[in-house]
Formats: sequence, structure tokens, C-alpha cells
Amino acid sequence: MCILLIILPGPDTAVATKNTLTVGRAGGYKTVLGTCCALLIHTTAAVIGLSAIIVKSALLFSIFKYVGAVYLVYLGIKTLWALKNKEAAAAAEVSIESKFENKSCFKQGFLTNLLNPKVAVFFLTFLPQFVHSGTQTFIPFLIMGITYTVLTAIWFFFYIYSLNQISAFMKKPRTQRVFEGLTGTVLIGFGIKLALERAHH
Repeated sequence: MCILLIILPGPDTAVATKNTLTVGRAGGYKTVLGTCCALLIHTTAAVIGLSAIIVKSALLFSIFKYVGAVYLVYLGIKTLWALKNKEAAAAAEVSIESKFENKSCFKQGFLTNLLNPKVAVFFLTFLPQFVHSGTQTFIPFLIMGITYTVLTAIWFFFYIYSLNQISAFMKKPRTQRVFEGLTGTVLIGFGIKLALERAHH
């Protein structure tokens, strides 16, 4: 079930795709590392009950939701703006595999996942189905959260590696413009969708 949920495209996939295409494989891996670090925080929060408080409080949920939505829209606009500048500047390719860019990729992956309250809701609604009631839940929750994080890392490393293998096609200026435009638009779409989510279903 976790594998099926992980491979479904979402904000994490959009950000990982964008950074792999623009920065390269290193940028994609940094993004995944950030995503996995955020998942571990979600796991810890679920274990200690913090996520339950956020989900039960409409105000906290809304704050978390709108901050995440604004961040996704910001990333989408930033991507589209960079695409516009790239088209205007149309010069020789420049390598951007610098420490600053890699740190930025990590931060984008980390914040995109951390600021998505739907991840907290997932940990509190999906995982408890596999824990026996009336027993100690700390260890089972921890194991399942870590397992989910590891599976996420494996999938995204495979995804980024495959994406990088067809980089010759992906790095064509026209292809990059199309994909960056699509991912920028998708990120804005995810941000708007997240902003319109209801606190409770």
C-alpha cells in the first residue's frame, strides 16, 4: 500500500523532477534527502501525538495548510519566472551544481513535504490501521514511519536515476522549457488545491 501511495505523483515528485532537470542528478538526490528528513519529522510528530493536535485543531491545520500552499505556489512561480529569464537570456549552458544550489534543492524537498498537512493526516489515518489496539504503539509507529521513509527514498532514487539516464533528451532546450513550464504550473496547481482542502473530511 505504501509503495502505491509513494509512486502516485504529488508535490514531492514535481519538485524532485524540476530539480533533477534543472540542477542534475545531484540536485534530485538532495531534494529526496530533504523529503526523507521531513518524513522522519512527520513520523516523530505522529509518534508523540503532535500531528493529532494539528489535525484536530482547525486553526492549526489551516495555518499549516496555507503556509504549505503559499510555498508551493512560490516554487511554481519561481520556476516559471526562471524559465522566462532563461528564454530571454538564451546563452550557453552554465553548470549550476554548486553548494548553494544543492542546499536549495534540499530545502525545497524538505519544506514541500514538511509544510504539507496531508502528510500528517496520512500518518494518523493510514498507519494506525496496522497497529493492534490496547498495545504499545510507539515502536510499531516508528518502524512503519521509517519503513515508509526508506521506501520513499528507494523509489525516488530509482526515479531520479531513470530520469537522469534520458538526460540527453531532457536537456534539450526545448524539452527543458516544456518540462519546467509544466512542473511550475503543476506546483502552482498543487498549492491552490492544498489551499482549498478542507480541514476535516
